[in-house]
Amino acid sequence: MREADAGLFGPSSVTWQMHGDPMMWVAGVRALYFQALHPRAVRGVMQNSDFRKDAWGRLMRTAHFVGTTTYGTTEAAEKAGARVRKIHTMLSATDPDTGERYGVDEPELLLWVHCAEIDSYLHVVRRSGFRLSDAAADQYVAEHRESARLVGLDPGDVPASTSELAAYFEKVRPELAVGPEARAVDAFLQRPPTRALFVPARDLLWRRVANLAYGSLPRYAHELYGRPAPAPRTVTRRLVTTGTLLRRVPSRVRWQLPPKHILRAMARLGPGSRPDPRKVPYKVDRRDAILDGPGRAQRGNGGDGTRWRTPG
Repeated sequence: MREADAGLFGPSSVTWQMHGDPMMWVAGVRALYFQALHPRAVRGVMQNSDFRKDAWGRLMRTAHFVGTTTYGTTEAAEKAGARVRKIHTMLSATDPDTGERYGVDEPELLLWVHCAEIDSYLHVVRRSGFRLSDAAADQYVAEHRESARLVGLDPGDVPASTSELAAYFEKVRPELAVGPEARAVDAFLQRPPTRALFVPARDLLWRRVANLAYGSLPRYAHELYGRPAPAPRTVTRRLVTTGTLLRRVPSRVRWQLPPKHILRAMARLGPGSRPDPRKVPYKVDRRDAILDGPGRAQRGNGGDGTRWRTPG
């Protein structure tokens, strides 16, 4: 009997366990804020799609790609990557200041989008209470050299640890700026257009999600956007509270949302493949346990050295 295809990552990976966490949605919004800080990268998005009218569609397409590459078969993941690479080869953008025309598939742009996304996923989920040792966090970053390959990057050029990821951000930081495109992304995320019936829900719920995602950005991102954010310990408390509430919703209920990537993977591989954070090795160590009682947040783990205490 042929063994079922576990896909690119499989149940033994950190990615398999972590991507089933509901805080990935907040992390996705943070990624949009972060990615918009690179003028050339965000210009490629804004000039090739009607972001303001189809931002929800873009967010869902990204979620579908992540779900497929994480929980789908190897064939499905490779096909998803091939589609993305093909689309990128057909798109270009123009620098309004110099008139330069450039492709959106330039390696430095793909690398920025990848790193901002992986950092956001790891940062928000971990800071909100999903326990990962430093070794497991490094493994997660290393695993996503595979997702980088899918979008057209050479895995050897992609950060393979949290320290390499931090070094990359230090290197690229001088290139970051907030131009009109980033302002448009910020304005949309703060007040996305919706039907009149849903305006109260947007103002009550969505605004909180957007503000939480924005608050979790590094301090220099807040300075670039020119908008203040709550103190790091306040952001951490809100992330932990939100994560705790969302994780109380039964997984089977959360995973019913289309297109049901996780449930399909479990049906393919058996109940033992069920994502469970307890399956990720977690060594209780004060140097690693960033949310295990009083401690000091490590730079890049959600607070630039700020101290916090897990509520309760």
